[in-house]
Amino acid sequence: MNRTDRLFGLVEELRAASPRPSSARRPAVRFEVSSRTIERDMLALQESGLPIWAEPGRTGGYVIDATATLGPMRFTLDEALAVLIGLGGLRHSPFRHAARTAARKALAAMPDDHSARAVALGSRIHFLEDDTPTAAAPADFARALLADRVVRLHYRDGTGAESWREVEPLGSIDRDGAWYLVAWCRTRDGVRAFRSDRMLALEITDERPVRRALAASDLAIEYGRLRSVVDWD
Repeated sequence: MNRTDRLFGLVEELRAASPRPSSARRPAVRFEVSSRTIERDMLALQESGLPIWAEPGRTGGYVIDATATLGPMRFTLDEALAVLIGLGGLRHSPFRHAARTAARKALAAMPDDHSARAVALGSRIHFLEDDTPTAAAPADFARALLADRVVRLHYRDGTGAESWREVEPLGSIDRDGAWYLVAWCRTRDGVRAFRSDRMLALEITDERPVRRALAASDLAIEYGRLRSVVDWD
């Protein structure tokens, strides 16, 4: 779950408990984050103007006015267009289903006139794609990044050899439309990048892997520069 969804979930949970206080421990378990993360989220919600206050003591916690909720997104027209372009670029990616629903939510959250104008402008912007069909990534590719679990991967390498691998997902890379799952491969005892169109099957297990740090040098990339999707510099 991303932070935006978690913030909405926190507000609704506080509203359901109001006027009783709610501690940070319960939502931390629900959203699978630390209590400290929930406390930072609560501070962000307070700074946004929501009427949330903290009650001290053993039975204390956070309380919200039961009528409060997060307001709708207020995109400018060019921001809405940028969102549609960005999500449209994911049409053939492992995140295509989430991108489609995210675009619908973004449009639904805007005033009707802005939404219609954004769609009209978006229809004038195109991606030039070849006619070569590409193999779709397994449906669980994106979920493997979110689950924080060991994954059993049935994979066909560049030579055509097939194998089953147990891998620990660390991230994902897009290069020229090819998406890779970056993971610690237990078979190779090291970091490897697996192309999504070579994945034959993907199973998410119940095992939580140890926490590993990933450095760009681990991938031995000889060209280009890695940039995170949240890096705008």
